[in-house]
Amino acid sequence: MMNSAPAIEARGLRVVRGGRAVLHDLSFEVARGSVVGLLGPSGCGKSTLLRALVGVQVVAGGTVTVLGAPAGSPGLRRRVGYATQAPAVYTDLSVGENLRYFAAVLGAPRAAADRVIEEVGLADHRDRAVGTLSGGQLNRVNLAVALVGRPELLVLDEPTVGLDPVLREELWKLFRELAGNGTTLLVSSHVMDEAGRTDRLLLMREGRFLADDAPDALLERTGARDLEEAFLRLITDTADTADTADTADTADTADTPGSTA
Repeated sequence: MMNSAPAIEARGLRVVRGGRAVLHDLSFEVARGSVVGLLGPSGCGKSTLLRALVGVQVVAGGTVTVLGAPAGSPGLRRRVGYATQAPAVYTDLSVGENLRYFAAVLGAPRAAADRVIEEVGLADHRDRAVGTLSGGQLNRVNLAVALVGRPELLVLDEPTVGLDPVLREELWKLFRELAGNGTTLLVSSHVMDEAGRTDRLLLMREGRFLADDAPDALLERTGARDLEEAFLRLITDTADTADTADTADTADTADTPGSTA
């Protein structure tokens, strides 16, 4: 029987770092088998949110449930694949050696290393030291590590940074194939032209969500020609709403008996 529970469920998630709130009471769900984009400018809190979802970020409040268990639970080790923005691989080892090592750590069959090397298009570089690869190739090794255990959930932080358009197209094709086989993907990016490849978008700014909707619905809602314009309109609308609220609060204070001008 197919599990209808969300792959990810966050309620009132707050993160504070250095005395400053980074995430502000975020609540959302991610359906199983979907491709969800987390988009927003650099520094808006995307990476912090992803770290909270995989259980490596201390949270100040709220709850995060992943595949039915609290985020970071030991039982999620093989069920969740996480590719960080900065590749976490051994540069003095070859591509194949890296993948065989991580397969052994996860208890995956040795053949898993060969499978993921093919999936990310690195078969011709199997025996090359990772430290001699280009930035885009290094990102693909990092993605391959996340795929080794055939995870149910893939959390990918800027996986296409540094890739040329052809490789980006190939990776998004792979993401779609994985989702078609039941894998859930949460993919962060600051590149708006990737937004339309997702089933749903979480648009983020300054630790808050501006929108949570399907790409087509966002275009219709904002009347924008493309998703970049939609994002900018949402920022403007949010700023206008905040200014209106501040003006109303000021007026209420001025009208309150006993207040001083």
